[in-house]
Amino acid sequence: MCSIRFILCVFVFSSCAGFGLAQDRITGLQFATRSEVIARHGMAATSQPLATQVAIDILKQGGTAVDAAIAANATLGLMEPTGNGIGGDLFAIVWINSEQRLYGLNASGRSPQNLSLEKLTAELGDRQSIPSLGPLPVSVPGCVDGWFELHGRFGRLPMKDLLQPAIGYAKDGFPVSEVIAHYWKQSEFLRRFPGFAETFLIDGKAPAKGQIFRNPRLANTLTQIATGGRDAFYRGDIAKKIDAYMKQHGGYLCYDDLAGHQSEWVEPVSIDYRGYRLWELPPNGQGIAALQILGILKGFDLKSMGYGSVDHVHYFTEAKKLAFEDRARFYADPNFSQIPVQELVSDEYSATRRKLIDPRRAARRVDAGRVNGDTIYLTVADNDRNMVSLIQSNYRGMGSGMCPAGLGFCLQDRGELFDLTPDRPNSYAPGKRPFHTIIPAFVTKDDHPFLSFGVMGGATQPQGHAQIMVNIVDFGMNFQEAGDAPRILHSGSSQPTGERMADGGRLTLESGFEYNVIRELMGRGHSVGYNSGSYGGYQGIGYDVENDVFLGASESRKDGQAAGY
Repeated sequence: MCSIRFILCVFVFSSCAGFGLAQDRITGLQFATRSEVIARHGMAATSQPLATQVAIDILKQGGTAVDAAIAANATLGLMEPTGNGIGGDLFAIVWINSEQRLYGLNASGRSPQNLSLEKLTAELGDRQSIPSLGPLPVSVPGCVDGWFELHGRFGRLPMKDLLQPAIGYAKDGFPVSEVIAHYWKQSEFLRRFPGFAETFLIDGKAPAKGQIFRNPRLANTLTQIATGGRDAFYRGDIAKKIDAYMKQHGGYLCYDDLAGHQSEWVEPVSIDYRGYRLWELPPNGQGIAALQILGILKGFDLKSMGYGSVDHVHYFTEAKKLAFEDRARFYADPNFSQIPVQELVSDEYSATRRKLIDPRRAARRVDAGRVNGDTIYLTVADNDRNMVSLIQSNYRGMGSGMCPAGLGFCLQDRGELFDLTPDRPNSYAPGKRPFHTIIPAFVTKDDHPFLSFGVMGGATQPQGHAQIMVNIVDFGMNFQEAGDAPRILHSGSSQPTGERMADGGRLTLESGFEYNVIRELMGRGHSVGYNSGSYGGYQGIGYDVENDVFLGASESRKDGQAAGY
């Protein structure tokens, strides 16, 4: 079996071996697909160029970074429904330059109050997990409340001005871009759920690349929100329609769940990584896993190992395994369990975990330590040097498939991530926020903003955050190259449902790693396989304090764009 796997790896990677390793560009940058975008007054980076232009337009009208981020997010909900929309949740980190501080917002929704664990397990019968689709994984959508919380503190232009670009595109139509069209096509099977086909398909099919798509239902919903505020969504006609739809189709999310929802302002958590401070939000998200990975890695001299070396990949993978075992054991809604966040990210704890790494052998099993006690990402910076790091998601692609009649969006399926075993941190309970994968990030250096960034994509995200940091800090890459460099992705059975990794998991390496490196990794016991395209989506805006300019980077694997003015 090992020899067969090796032959597969050679076949997949050998033609690309050494890709980018010859410095044959005028810049000398090994992996950069393009130059960083440099601008003075404002910048936006999103996964859809039209959404980026919407953000820039709002900035030019005098809007703040938060204003532009809301406008871009609303536009992406229309143009990239395969990853986000107003039926999903939102998290954000905001840098306010006049205060020289960061704010964190957790705008994730809760499970239905009238659905107990006993009732849920009875509904599921012999199933051991909550399904990905249908009414049962639906939780309260937090996005719209998140917009209004952000706008209430840091907005300047009226909300109707911020939602108008998305409303206009929803009425008049927009051309579907290439990568989004690919994932839209993969979502056609959701037509079996009520409301999906009439909302998202054209003559029974997903829109193709370049085809014009309109969503007048969403235009009407956004217009109600623009004029009636967040209560139009959570207490008005929209909430009533969601309630009626869920009752009709066997769901439990109801009007009272929506009416009682509110977001939470939280304090970001950070660690120092060789003079750079990475900031993440605390659980119920997985952001601190990135901090844990870096906390372990800073005990190794990655720079001397060299990018793409056997040791670089090995130590990164082993650090990820240790962090994700803690993720499976501890991360959950902090209102329902005590989470030892500060201990998990402490230097002392990182040192104890670091000792568990065998330099010559991949771990087949690791356990959580003993401690006391598909998505869109966008970032915007404005002329006042305020910056926003924002992530928003339906969870799995277009969510649950449940599209309330006439509203133009799908409800998320985030509740799938609850654990059905009682008395664990992430065990299902009514009115509880599930473990969350979506995480925004921010980096400061010498108490100044350095980089607002994120890497969308499920469990890829903390691994991506850590790799961006390592690429910049240890390997000297600029903001664009750090995202373009080939990525490492490890997957295993360490899940927030409480399952533990018992087989070492699976390591996939993007095209660009030498086949002899792969061979030696297999010799150390890593199971190396192939992954077609699931390496996440990066956007970033850096700030050059010396020249007082922004530097933008956008994911080369997506449709997006970084732009400034």
